Amino acid sequence: MNSNPSQQALRVFLVEDAIPIRHRMAARFGAIEGVEIVGEAEESGTALACIDATEADVVVVDLRLTGGTGMELLRGLAQSMSPAITIVLTNHSGAWFRQACLAAGAQYFFDKTSEFDLACATIRRIAHEHCARGLNYTGAHHV
Repeated sequence: MNSNPSQQALRVFLVEDAIPIRHRMAARFGAIEGVEIVGEAEESGTALACIDATEADVVVVDLRLTGGTGMELLRGLAQSMSPAITIVLTNHSGAWFRQACLAAGAQYFFDKTSEFDLACATIRRIAHEHCARGLNYTGAHHV
């Protein structure tokens, strides 16, 4: 984690069932200036409670999770009126999945295998805007 809590770091919560991938995400995203990884989960039920408790600004979620799906988590976040920005980072990158994630409330959608660097750049931009404003960034929907 590369942020100083007094600088209003962007709080990122990771939801991914594959531990090696989750560790890679934590290392890459946590190295971004102004980003703090505040929690991790591998299933949607636990994630929803922890996202609320950590007051995460951004949630990065895979579509395939232990004991559920990322779609369930997206719907749960939408129903809870969570202000968190949701970023889907998955191997299921077909047009149908993109449209379904948009309909379920995702703001961003990236393919893990070909757009991981773009996801990092997006989180870097959100963190920069978050720190510059000194408050939660609630940008436009970009799926």
